[in-house]
Order: sequence, then structure tokens, then C-alpha cells
Amino acid sequence: MEKQTLRNPKMTGMAWLTPAITVRDVDKEITFCERAFGLEKGIVLPDKTGKTVHGELKYEGSTVVMFGREGEMGNPSKSPASSNTECPVSLYIYCQNVDELFQRAKTGGATIISEPNDAFWGDRIAEFKDPEGYRWTFATNIADFDPSRMPE
Repeated sequence: MEKQTLRNPKMTGMAWLTPAITVRDVDKEITFCERAFGLEKGIVLPDKTGKTVHGELKYEGSTVVMFGREGEMGNPSKSPASSNTECPVSLYIYCQNVDELFQRAKTGGATIISEPNDAFWGDRIAEFKDPEGYRWTFATNIADFDPSRMPE
């Protein structure tokens, strides 16, 4: 029996876990994330009219988030901005320098939830909200986790 060559179970450039979120306008969300967070546009797929229905953003060589347009392919999901709800899931992304990213996001139009601060688990973090209503936390690890620093 011949040995069968196995494919990698995930696509090249994809993380093992990639959030897929629903937005009103994929192109606007990608443009915002490029400007505010420095993420890079990956694959975008238009429909027959040329309107983008799927888009990907990359960071450090991996796809970190995929966007689908509201109502596409039978998806009933709405963005937090459309549904007027707070999304219970947020995106947590490590970056080289959270203080520099904070300045970029601030000038890029992100809504600031929290300025850079040192979290008890060893990350320096800053939190933002995008125009679609999703929460983004960017972090730079600055120390080892010390359980004694946990709040009571």
C-alpha cells in the first residue's frame, strides 16, 4: 500500500483559531482596521455586483480576523452597531508596542475604552471599540504572570 501524503489541516497563513465576525460594510471595516490598528488586508471576495462579501485581515503573517457582510449566504447575524447590543466576545491581539499602537488607534478614529495600563497577568493593554461596535484589546507582554498580583 502506498503511503498517502497528508495535507496540513489548516490553510497556510491561517491561525488555528480565527474569529469570523459580521459587519455592515466589509471594505469600511478593513480600511478602518488598517488605519487604526495597522492590520494588513488579506483576501477579499466580491459578489457579482463587486461589493465585498468576505474580507480578511492579517497581522504578523497570520489571518487574525475574517469579516462577512450582514445577510450574506443566509447569515442572520448583525454587527453590534446594527443590533444595538454589546458583543459578548472581544478580540485580543498581541503587538510589539501597545503604547505606539494606542497613539495610532487614537488618531485613526478608534473609540478608546481604556488607555494603556499594566494588567495583573503581565500584559500592558489598551482597549478600543471599532465603528461596528466590536471591542479590540491590544497587548504587549511586559512581565511574567504573578498570581500574588491578582485582585481579590
